[in-house]
Amino acid sequence: MRRGGACLSPRLGREGNALSVVAFDHFNIRAPTPLLDTVRDFYVQVLDLSVGARPAVASRGYWLYLSGQPIVHLMEWADAPDMGTLPTGYLDHVAFSCNDLRGMLEKLEGLGIAYSKRSLNHQGSTITQLKMSDPTGNVIELNFSGVTET
Repeated sequence: MRRGGACLSPRLGREGNALSVVAFDHFNIRAPTPLLDTVRDFYVQVLDLSVGARPAVASRGYWLYLSGQPIVHLMEWADAPDMGTLPTGYLDHVAFSCNDLRGMLEKLEGLGIAYSKRSLNHQGSTITQLKMSDPTGNVIELNFSGVTET
C-alpha cells in the first residue's frame, strides 16, 4: 500500500493477522424530519433500494437495502440547522455500479430528476456516468460499464 510515495505496512491484529477492510458497509444520511421521507423516496424510486428492518433506536429513520444489505441508513435530525449553513466537507460523491442505462435514463426523466451524463474510457472499456443530487444535496453517481447512450 502506498500513500504519498511511502510504503505503508499493514497493521497486525492480536493473532498476528493483517487488519483490513473487507467490504463497504453503508453510508448514513441525517436529514431534518420534514425531509426524511423525501430522501427515502428518492433512493427507493431512483435506485430501487427497498425499505427493510432497522434496529430499535431512539431516532426515527430507515434502512434501505440493496441485494439484502442495508447500504443506506437514514436518520432523523430533529434540530437540524438550515441546509445552507452546513459545511459540505470533502466527500464528493457516492457511486453505484448499475446496468440498464436506457431504463435509468427513462426513469430519471419520468421522475423529473436533473442529471449530467458523461462517458469515459478506462482500460479499454467505456463507462457511462450519470450524476445527480439527492434531496439533501449529496451527489450520487451511477456507473454503467460497457454501454453508451447518445
